[in-house]
Amino acid sequence: MTRKIAKRIVWLAVFAAVIVLAVLGLREGLHRLDLVRYPLKYTDYVEAAAAENGVDPLLIYAVIRTESGFDPAAESGVGARGLMQITEVTFDWIKSKIAADEDLTFDDLYDPAVNIRFGVYYFSACLERYHGDVSTAAAAYHSGWGTVDGLLESSDYTADGHILHTFPYQQMGLYVTKITRAYERYQALYED
Repeated sequence: MTRKIAKRIVWLAVFAAVIVLAVLGLREGLHRLDLVRYPLKYTDYVEAAAAENGVDPLLIYAVIRTESGFDPAAESGVGARGLMQITEVTFDWIKSKIAADEDLTFDDLYDPAVNIRFGVYYFSACLERYHGDVSTAAAAYHSGWGTVDGLLESSDYTADGHILHTFPYQQMGLYVTKITRAYERYQALYED
């Protein structure tokens, strides 16, 4: 009888060890999968532009992941181009602010260095305009300052006239959710 009990204890211990190893392996596997799903690409460009504009680079990775899935040749249905999906009107405005003397064209937005430099500048301008609120800045990056400024005039969407608490347009709300969730994942995975 004691021998049977000892055998059962050994088997239970082995079974428990296998379960613990499986859970640890699954956890490591899920972590590796998250690193693939939330990559750090174009790091030299992102880190430099983020530092120059005072923006968290993890937020920029979240924007690039959401906008283009890190595809520098991406183009939207409205003609936005590159990693950070910049339209021609926005490109012209940004160029007038940071590259007026440079021989750049809208086609240069397919170049990751140019696209990230321009996109980070614009996102940082959105953050500055909307008091550092990531959600409101993301809404503006997606839908434009005019749209967000209009929403900020209504107490239905803001409590203070500066930050949106409600995003009334489905696409805008979905975009803001994607950006904020991706940013949270990047922070969880890569912040020290």
